[in-house]
This record gives sequence, C-alpha cells and structure tokens, in this order.
Amino acid sequence: MAEKNVTVFVIDDDESVCRGLKRLLKSAGYRVETFTSAQHFLESKIPKGRSILLLDIRMPAMSGLDLQRKLVDEGLSIPVIFMTAHEDPQAETQALRYGAVAFLKKPFHDEVLFKAIEAGIEASG
Repeated sequence: MAEKNVTVFVIDDDESVCRGLKRLLKSAGYRVETFTSAQHFLESKIPKGRSILLLDIRMPAMSGLDLQRKLVDEGLSIPVIFMTAHEDPQAETQALRYGAVAFLKKPFHDEVLFKAIEAGIEASG
C-alpha cells in the first residue's frame, strides 16, 4: 500500500496497544509515531504537516482530555480521535466540545478507526 501523507500519533499508556495500532496503521500506509504518555508526546518535536492524534482518555499524570485542552489552549489544531475502554459520557461530551473528531470505545473495528481518521483528515483541510 502506498504511504499516505499523514502522521498518526498514538498516545496510550498500554505499550501493547501502541504496538498493535502502529502495525495496523503502518500496514494501511500511515506514518505512525507512538508515545506511552501525554508528557512524552509534548516533549517530542511534533513534525509539521498533516497529522492525527489517536489518544487514550485515561492515562497517569496527564489524561487525554488534559492533553487535548492544552493543545487547544496553545492554538495547536491537530484533529483528535479519543479511544477508551471505559464508559464515560461526561468525558465524551467534554472531548467533543473541545473538537474531538471521534470517540471510540475499545475494542473497536479497524474500519471504524479508518473512517474516524479519514474524517479527521477531511476536518483538517
């Protein structure tokens, strides 16, 4: 498959989730970078260009919602797709209010993830 001109940043404190999503997304042609914490992501040099953030809600130290809010407050407009294994309507409402493209419940089907990524790409122009 041809490489897409999009980087997907996967941020999840579960390393096996990061590895699995990286394999899946790379096989679909996306560039992928993984981080096991929001802080590691913030400390990295975020490349310019089209990107999507695939972000776990519940993580130690800084939650996915906290990271999303920080990025919005700093004026960084990276489309965010949240993923969670926990039912939390309040978190979903907050995430969508801050501009999340999608809110996926783990485990989710590959097709659902790919549709959310495409929606994020379209939303970012």
